[in-house]
Amino acid sequence: MAIEYEVTGTTSELTVRLSGALGLTDVADVHIHLLKALAEQPEAVLVDVSALTVDQPLALAVFTAASRQAARWPGIPVLVYGAQPPVHALLTGPAYHRLPVFAGVEAARAAVGATLPALSEELLPVTGAPRHARDVATEACLRWDLPGLVAPASLIANELVSNVVDHAHTMMTLRVSLRPRYLNIAVRDGSPAEPLRPGPAVAGLNRGRGLLLVDASAHAWGWMPSADGKVVWASLARPRD
Repeated sequence: MAIEYEVTGTTSELTVRLSGALGLTDVADVHIHLLKALAEQPEAVLVDVSALTVDQPLALAVFTAASRQAARWPGIPVLVYGAQPPVHALLTGPAYHRLPVFAGVEAARAAVGATLPALSEELLPVTGAPRHARDVATEACLRWDLPGLVAPASLIANELVSNVVDHAHTMMTLRVSLRPRYLNIAVRDGSPAEPLRPGPAVAGLNRGRGLLLVDASAHAWGWMPSADGKVVWASLARPRD
């Protein structure tokens, strides 16, 4: 039986309900669905596994992988709940002891921390968009008392938006969010095409130079598919008090 997916909720909370028998051949597809939920940038992703059985226990590592990705970006919790006793015993065993697992949805919701601030802007793929992105990033850093991050944040916002203007040619959403350890900058566009990653093969070309700057400035960066395109993200470490 193939895994079935049902995604419900809003930008404040998404619930991914999985049903069926989980095996190793399902891992890639489950991972993509969880990444797409993360790409919506909600405040939390709740994973309902009440209708899930497990054919191959190693396949449960997909939840650990998604949780680790969420810790890097967008810095939101991935909370698993509702497991039947055999699955619950596996998820709370030594192999997955760091994975947040809860008996029910109310317990999972109670564990979601307070909402942290974010700024979001819808942008057209026009020549003035990168300048506006710089302004948004600067405003965010000054509003949240992070003056030392103004320069790298505005540079990253500029390059991520410029890539959409130059290559994707779609509407985009710029989101700057504050998390406990990182300032996150993400741009969501309507193209599923993978961004051209920096490296020796593109270092001497015009394409890819923007991401070379992002790679040099960010603590980490990457991309993931979304429901209708992709999100390219980067994080900057917040100064320690």
